Amino acid sequence: MKFLAVTLIAHHPDPVTGVRKPTRERFREVVDSALLAEELGFDGFGVGERHERPFLSSAPTVVLSHVAALTTRIRLFTAVTTLSLLDPVRAYEDYATLDHLSGGRLDLIIGKGNGTAQRELFHVTPEEQWERNAEHYEVFRRLWRQDKVTAATRFRPPLTDAEVWPRPYQQPVRVWHGSATSKESVDLAARHGDPLFSANVTHPVEPYAELIRHYRERWEHYGHDPAGIAVGAGTAGICVAPTSQEALAAYRPVFDAGLAFSRQAGLPVVFETLEDFVERGSALIGSPQQVIEKVRRYHERLGHTVLHVHADAGGLTQARHRDSLELFQSEVAPVLRREIPDPPFAWGPVLPAPPLTPESARA
Repeated sequence: MKFLAVTLIAHHPDPVTGVRKPTRERFREVVDSALLAEELGFDGFGVGERHERPFLSSAPTVVLSHVAALTTRIRLFTAVTTLSLLDPVRAYEDYATLDHLSGGRLDLIIGKGNGTAQRELFHVTPEEQWERNAEHYEVFRRLWRQDKVTAATRFRPPLTDAEVWPRPYQQPVRVWHGSATSKESVDLAARHGDPLFSANVTHPVEPYAELIRHYRERWEHYGHDPAGIAVGAGTAGICVAPTSQEALAAYRPVFDAGLAFSRQAGLPVVFETLEDFVERGSALIGSPQQVIEKVRRYHERLGHTVLHVHADAGGLTQARHRDSLELFQSEVAPVLRREIPDPPFAWGPVLPAPPLTPESARA
């Protein structure tokens, strides 16, 4: 099993202290989190993309390029790239450049994105967002594989023998499809034989397990070998401590503050108590053995071989969060790495690829 540390770069007041850090300090925290993730042995570091309050992740390529310059081993993920909002040509240029700067350490997780404000910012209607996502991915995918692209596009000017530079380092880049509840994302992933990354954060496991089951069905429907399936899954929070009592005590103020905010904002409440959140949600809160057992249970339902945890402290003290990640890597991850297989593809930086042939370009 592989492990990612992921941040959406949320920039809201601390849920416990109520203090909002300066923007520059928040970015510094993100960079420090990436360095810590590499130091502790995480396999990947991910940065989300959102174009609305309270997130600072509107330019993941810039953040990940900075991280690439300061790290050497860890793979770099987008979580997610909102392709429905972006020009696929511009997105290709940014990510092909990042791929070179990182030495072939880039993975993309794409998705249509959510949030009304960011959709309105880019003048994208709810009715066309799925179609945009699919079209933009088709163009992005072809740009990465072909030296010249002709495409009769609906949502951007058509392309005629378009050459877009730089040509990529990885041939091709690995693209995951992020999905929370949508069968559209699942079908797009299965159609192209791409891996799926389940959000797995808001609800109990059942809807996510159903969506992954549908993905496996569509994968075989499109004629792909089931042995090639790769699934990733998120988690709703992390606090690993020597005992369950210590973990619960440390996380309770964070949960209580989040619950109060949801009720004040009129948001739906899925878990009324911390104990229910720990029992039925995906959060990894407890002793190392409890966390191991929880990941095992989720793996039985989801069959995932990649897991992401929160890179941010999220209301815990920085010292507590670091202790939690250290304990996760020293006592939890080694067990899960032995018991749960890795995804069915190479993980490290790539070597220069063989020349692109007409057959591979059409794949």
